[in-house]
Order: sequence, then C-alpha cells, then structure tokens
Amino acid sequence: MTAHASRTAELAAFAAGLRLKDIPPAVLRRTEDLLVDWFGSAVAGHRARPVASIARFALAMGPATGPGEVIARRASTSPHAAAMINAAASHVAEQDDVHNGSVFHPATVVFPPALAVAQAIGASGQELLLACVAGYEVGIRVGEFLGRTHYKVFHTTGTAGTLAAAAAVGRLLRLDAAQMRDALGSAGTQSAGLWEFLRTAADSKQLHTAHAAGAGLMAAYLAKDGFTGAADILQGPQGMAAGMTQDARPESLTDGLGSRWATAETSFKYHACCRHTHPAADALLQVMQQQQLQAQDLARVVAHVHQGAIDVLGPVLQPATVHQSKFSMGTVLALVAQYGQAGLGEFDAHFLSAATQALRDKVEMALDAEVDSAYPRRWIGKVTVHTRDGRVLNGRVDEPKGDPGNSLSRAEISAKALRLADHGGVSSAAMQRALESLWQLAQWPVVGRLLALEPQA
Repeated sequence: MTAHASRTAELAAFAAGLRLKDIPPAVLRRTEDLLVDWFGSAVAGHRARPVASIARFALAMGPATGPGEVIARRASTSPHAAAMINAAASHVAEQDDVHNGSVFHPATVVFPPALAVAQAIGASGQELLLACVAGYEVGIRVGEFLGRTHYKVFHTTGTAGTLAAAAAVGRLLRLDAAQMRDALGSAGTQSAGLWEFLRTAADSKQLHTAHAAGAGLMAAYLAKDGFTGAADILQGPQGMAAGMTQDARPESLTDGLGSRWATAETSFKYHACCRHTHPAADALLQVMQQQQLQAQDLARVVAHVHQGAIDVLGPVLQPATVHQSKFSMGTVLALVAQYGQAGLGEFDAHFLSAATQALRDKVEMALDAEVDSAYPRRWIGKVTVHTRDGRVLNGRVDEPKGDPGNSLSRAEISAKALRLADHGGVSSAAMQRALESLWQLAQWPVVGRLLALEPQA
C-alpha cells in the first residue's frame, strides 16, 4: 500500500470503526442540534419547484411506497429515492449548516441518506447519530483536503458530499474497513458539481445534493455486496486531487482523527442566503445598530471579503430569481439594511423591490488581505459604510451569528425550524410535535417517521 493510499485507508478505518463511546457527549449533542436544524430546512424546501421536479422523477423511478420518508409529503419510497428528494429539499432555503474550513454543507448530504437507511433497516436513534458523525468527519476532511482552488470551480458539497454520504450509510450498514474504503472509492468516482449554474440561475444546486446523497448511498450498498472501488480515490495519480484541485492538503484527511471533532466546528446559518454574505451582513447590522442608521442613510457600502466570496458571488449582479438573489451580496445587504435580517420572508417579498434594487447597486465587494488570509478557517466580516451626510463608518465581526463561538441555542434552533415550517406550509402544531420528539432522538429504539402530517380536510 502506498503512503497515499494509507491515508484513504486510515480515514475509511476510522469511519468503519467509530463507536458511540469514542464520541464525546458534547459532540453527540451537537449532532442532535445539527439534525434538528437540517430538518427545518428539509421541511421548508419541499415545495420548491426544482425539488418538486426531482421528487417527480425519483418517485416515478422508485417504488410508490417504501421505508424511506419523503419529508413533509404524503409519500414514502425507497431509501435511494427518499435520500435524493430530502437532500434536494434541504438545500433550497439556504439555511442548512456549513463548515467554515472545508466550505462544505454537511447536513444536506449526510442526514438524508442516513435517515433513509436507518428507517429501512430499523436502526436506533443512537445508531443514526453515530453514522452521521462518521459522515460529517469524513466529508469535512475531504473538503479541507480539496482546498480553495477546488471550490473556485467545484461545489464542494456536491463533490465531498458523495464521500460523506457513503461514510454515513456505510457505518449504518456496518461495513468493515476494507469495504468502507471501497465505498469511498465508488463515491469519489461519482463526485460532481460545478458552479457555472449560478450565472444563469439554473437549478443545479439541488441536483448536486440529490446526486451526492444518492450516489453515496449506492456506493455503500455496493461495497456491502462486494463491489470494489479505487483504493486511493483521493490522492491517486488519476484520483480526485489530480483532477479537481491545485492545492490539496493531504494532512487534513487524517490529522486529529478521534481527537479533533470537526462535527462540533460546524456553523448554523442565521440568514437565509449564501454563507459568504453572512459576515458582511452581520458587520453592516453592527454599524447600523450602533449608529442608529436607517436604510435611506446609506450612500455606499463596501464589503471587504475573501476571494472565495468574489468567485461565488461575483457573477450575480442582477439576480433574476429568489434563489439566485441569495448569492447577491448587494441584495443581501440591502435586505439587512431595510429589515434587520435577510430571512425567507424578506427574500420572497422584497428581493426585486425598487428599494432593494436601489440599495443593491450601492454595494460593492473588495478583496481584503486580512479577510482572505484568514479564510476559510475564519470568516471575518468587515464593511465600510459611507453615509449620505458624509460619514465613513467601519464595522467588523470576527464570528458571524451561528459560528461555534457565536452559536444558536436549542431554543433558537427550534424557533428557526418553526419559521421554516411555516414557509414550507407545515402547521406549527405538527412541527412542534416533531421537534419535541426529535430532541429525544437518542432515546428512540427505532427510527421512524420524523413528521406526522395532519389529516387533510
């Protein structure tokens, strides 16, 4: 075995051998938080047009009924189809979690396949949590390994996400270390997702997560059946790093396995938009609150950002859809300036209003050396605000709302989930019952349905 292949083997062995007793209680509690947070996004997104299209396809191809819950719909199907639909749904509202250092959204590609398989095999709540930690740890490390040049072109959630999904499902299926390495190999060869869709407001982002969840699930089941995958999919001469990055960081794959818990480093998203906009949004809010400014007081706003923000947000100058507007720095800061937040309601009602467009055009991004050098480990928010009366004001936020050092409480996570449920057309009563049950997931002897919809009138 080459030194390269040994890193992949070590990562696979870690995921296959992970036990509940290995995971600190605080990390397990954090995983519960992340699951509840993800659930809200899955409920919110199920009615979105791109998700409905993926759901029609998956349900037409899959069985009409099965063990896999299609969240917030009166449907069940195979684990594969359910994983695809729920993964697509949970990546629409732009409120699903993100890990800063890997620039990767773990929840949307880990929880859907893990949940679907747990429901299919009768796993317990603790077994589901264990599998999800395995998925987070593998996916985050692969995202860190692939680095910044990967993210410039590839949507890391779609690429690293296939391996995260495979690790989570593989742990539920109790793959041994060799089988887990095969699963990662088969997952990695299916890794896909390109940022080009943003230029024309295409629907690909939901396809990225649906594909990653489904491909990872398939890779794990194939490995269980003896299907072999590349032994060195990550660092081999024709593997992922060779074709997808110029700044791979091999040490990220295995450093701190079992002692550094990347799961606990994951951030929640407070605003309903691309995470690259959040630091500047919080910094602008800080200035406006401290100086008691109103939106009409703003003459010009400069968001000082890292290169990754420019790469992703730069092409979106005049957003044509609600989803595309969530990748517009100008739109996000305009909504924050007017309403004090950039939530689902603000985007739906005001993303193209005359006032929002006027403010949007007063915002610009500028590459900042300090912010860029700290990224992706730290996402610093800095703005310079020019007021109509001639003042120049500066704002700075070192930990945006939702980061581990400025996290959401369980009460805030529940409140966020209830807001998302309202957006998804699910009653507060039904969502509240689901949340009360989900917070007790570790005590579930068998993972069943997460959401019981109320009878139709």
